[in-house]
Amino acid sequence: MMSLARREVSALMARSKITISPTTRSLGPANLEVWVEQGRVVDARCATGVFRGFELILKDRDPLDAPYITQRICGICPAAHSTAASLALENLTGVRPPWNGNVLRNLLLAGNTLQNHLRHFYFHVIPDYVPGPEKPPFVPRPTKDYRMDKAANKRLLNHYFDAFTYSRMAYELDALLGGKGPHPHSILPGGSTVPPTAPVLMDIQARLNRIKRFIDESMVPDVHTLAQFYPEYYQIGSRSVRLLAFSMFPKTPEDREDRYFPAGVVLDGKTLPPDPKKIREHFRFAYFKDPGKPEHPTAASTKPRPNKEGAYSWSKAPRYDGMGLEGGSLARLWVTGDYRKGVSVMDRLVARVMDTRIIAGMMIEWLDQLKLGEPIFNHFEVPSEGEGLGLTGAMRGPLGHWIKVEGGRIASYQIITPSAWNFSPRDDRGNPGPFEEALIGTPIEDELLPVEIGRVMRSFDPCMACVTHVYTPSRLVQRFVI
Repeated sequence: MMSLARREVSALMARSKITISPTTRSLGPANLEVWVEQGRVVDARCATGVFRGFELILKDRDPLDAPYITQRICGICPAAHSTAASLALENLTGVRPPWNGNVLRNLLLAGNTLQNHLRHFYFHVIPDYVPGPEKPPFVPRPTKDYRMDKAANKRLLNHYFDAFTYSRMAYELDALLGGKGPHPHSILPGGSTVPPTAPVLMDIQARLNRIKRFIDESMVPDVHTLAQFYPEYYQIGSRSVRLLAFSMFPKTPEDREDRYFPAGVVLDGKTLPPDPKKIREHFRFAYFKDPGKPEHPTAASTKPRPNKEGAYSWSKAPRYDGMGLEGGSLARLWVTGDYRKGVSVMDRLVARVMDTRIIAGMMIEWLDQLKLGEPIFNHFEVPSEGEGLGLTGAMRGPLGHWIKVEGGRIASYQIITPSAWNFSPRDDRGNPGPFEEALIGTPIEDELLPVEIGRVMRSFDPCMACVTHVYTPSRLVQRFVI
């Protein structure tokens, strides 16, 4: 699973280059190039090496296909994509779900979020800090930097294995409410398709109570244990406070913006409401045809150019008012005021665990809000012409779907995922994306075991499957790293 990173040294510049390709313990492959001088990262490039063609797949389809097809972008966060697609179609049609439909969709997205956060923290993050048994996937070791005492190691490793049960249980919540998981059938514009029944709700409540207990009694103490033994990671992976959160979980069907997690743009300590009109996608370093200037998603196109000179990533570079903004649990809780300590590796991890606990508590309350026997869906007609916008907070940050309908078919569909925000390449002015920026300044103790790079990367909870999706191998993969 893991081996040494490839390292090249330039004696002339006293600079070494670390190439990590592909990354492991992340959702989908990425290629990293990191330049190190005097033991610190001075430059970095993150490349998503495969092409996601869903915008092209959706063209000329029935608009009602969007919630189902976009779910297939990713198996770890399908409910987020079907939610965004449903919101876009509701914006287009004017329909709103009934009370039950709204609550059910919140529960489905929340359950999907719980399983993601549990898997991210235990299966992706913990092996960077806790040595497991002498067998895969714990060997080869990604680092020698294990600091916890024997009791703490044993406790976190036991919780690592316990997390398999609870992350699966969180997905079972979606299966009970959505017909199956992943890719539940029930999230669609106008509401939901699976009516709640008393036995199912009792089953969900019992499972949710067990998940919540594990979060409170194991997950929360575990992240504080990490912080205790690795306090310098409150400085490593840091960047300026430029954050973006789209609103998440509508409180009522009628008001799309009155949500449990409000939207916000955080710039230099100030939180402002986001303006979607300020979003642009940059193409200079992406393997897409360059229109010559940044484009808003409503005007953008998806025209792949795999051999484009100077490009290095299959992700476009989304920017807000010209700035690269970071999304995720940290951004979400910064906007609500629940967490504002800093922006770093450990801040991201602590905020994600806090996010998990908050969402689990919300789910318990939402179960009591369901009204048995009342409608879960409102019928509607899709107009032959029009545009719709669906914005929602998702597991890793802000998710946006833009749809244009002509002649009753999808004329254009554009998606900006959270990992496109976080792991974007440089923009047209050469400014790095949030992850690339966070890597700069990272100390590297051992350039042949650069675990620090993996720790910074995984603090963002990357989902490269959301950024890109179709892969044609062009060269032999010789090494697996971090």
